[in-house]
Amino acid sequence: MTPERIPAIKLLLLPKDTNALGTIFGGVILSNIDLASAVEARKVAAHRYVTKAMHEVEFHEPVYLGDIVSFYTETVRVGRTSITVRVSVEAERWGAGITSPAGTGHGEKVKVTEAEVVLVAVNDKGRPVPIRPEPMQV
Repeated sequence: MTPERIPAIKLLLLPKDTNALGTIFGGVILSNIDLASAVEARKVAAHRYVTKAMHEVEFHEPVYLGDIVSFYTETVRVGRTSITVRVSVEAERWGAGITSPAGTGHGEKVKVTEAEVVLVAVNDKGRPVPIRPEPMQV
């Protein structure tokens, strides 16, 4: 039996999150990818983080009103002042009247997108700081 994956963030998206077509605005997904990556980075080391880059975000499926969206994270690399986090986004279809050719549309899970996010640890002046303590020089 494989262990259950636990998302960094899990959301029910609401009417305020929709675009002119009635699906969830891509910027809402991007914002939550950013938040999920920061949650993961804080597990590595408790710093303030700023986002430096978000690589290759390609949307594979729309997100509908009423979908439950999970943001799964994994630390890919820890550098001296930066952390790279992979965020995978899945939608669980629970919206009214949503169906797909492959299923009923109720409880079906679909991959929405994924991205690698590079975050930099910063001090209170916004300057990069080491993620882990520097070894003492002798």
